[in-house]
Amino acid sequence: MSGLGIYIVLVIIIVFFVIYEYNFCTRLRNKCYQSKSSIDVFLTQRFDLIPNLEQVVKGYVKHEKDVLVEITKLRTEFEKNGDISVANELNSKMSELLVLVENNPQLKSSELFVNFQRELADVEDEIQAVRRIYNSSVTKFNTKIKQVPYNFFNAILKYKEEEYDKNTLEEKLEAVFLEVLKAGIKH
Repeated sequence: MSGLGIYIVLVIIIVFFVIYEYNFCTRLRNKCYQSKSSIDVFLTQRFDLIPNLEQVVKGYVKHEKDVLVEITKLRTEFEKNGDISVANELNSKMSELLVLVENNPQLKSSELFVNFQRELADVEDEIQAVRRIYNSSVTKFNTKIKQVPYNFFNAILKYKEEEYDKNTLEEKLEAVFLEVLKAGIKH
């Protein structure tokens, strides 16, 4: 084989290697996007449970209707714009609702409320699971694009590191929901 033939074979090998690595990194990045989307799906599912909680609680604490109305308003506002201050206010109102639950033994023993608690616990477990999957996907992707020789190809391909799920706002809201669950389970 002549020198030119060797160079052509090397170029072809390099081109196939770059294509393979590009496709591999693209699959890893898409796994990150898919996992992040799963988190959003379960967070939406959790927010969709709030009206169920409101319906269960309404029958037992009619005199505290203002808290439920405010929770509904804040939930709607948060879903529209995702404002952290609104989420903090929602968090506060959910804490008030927790106090209502604590002070109402009939509510805690209600079959509807117990079912709600189970459903919410399942959703919370799913959220934690998909967050772990997402962060694992991000670790794989970020590691891959930083390894030699992939980091050299990355200079050409322009992949950027994905950010880990930091559990900021959602984590705060989740803590309130878990408190509601724990309060009902204790009694």
